[in-house]
Amino acid sequence: MRKTKVFIAGLFAILGLTVGITAIATPTQMATASAKTTKTAKTPSWKQPSEKKAYPNLKKHKKAFIKVSIAKQRVYIMASKKKVLYTMICSTGKKSSPTPTGTFHIQNRGTHFYNASSKEGANYWTSFKYWGTYLFHSVPVNAHGKYVVSEAKKLGKRASHGCVRLRVADAHWIYSHVPYNMKVVIH
Repeated sequence: MRKTKVFIAGLFAILGLTVGITAIATPTQMATASAKTTKTAKTPSWKQPSEKKAYPNLKKHKKAFIKVSIAKQRVYIMASKKKVLYTMICSTGKKSSPTPTGTFHIQNRGTHFYNASSKEGANYWTSFKYWGTYLFHSVPVNAHGKYVVSEAKKLGKRASHGCVRLRVADAHWIYSHVPYNMKVVIH
């Protein structure tokens, strides 16, 4: 049996040289090759948390607050004036529609909104000023609720109408875990 396999392999090698066959693979080799070339779908970074570590447990940090740096385009979950618990990448308001600066407090929240006049909405919003006017929220969505990838790619740069845009997971965490009346400092 072994001699037969060697003979057949030799025949294929000769045929390959004379006829121009470049490669003959066994079913196992073909399965291995396709497994190597198959790409798995990767979740875009703008849907994932900003950091690889776990979000902080705010029940352990009773005096925690949110600090937003417009200059650095970052949202910091702070345990104290100097201790950062978590850092999120964000997009604050463009110069033509700036994010307000000062000290505010978390107000109301919701899972989704859409503004027909600006043709833009978002998910997981949490208000910090004027009860729904200035928000932390996900990257924008269109009228059909689909994320606008071109806007998501602007994270880290000024891009909003005054709200603080976040990665989807970060916006969801703030919506789900940041308590009512938590202090928000924006500078």
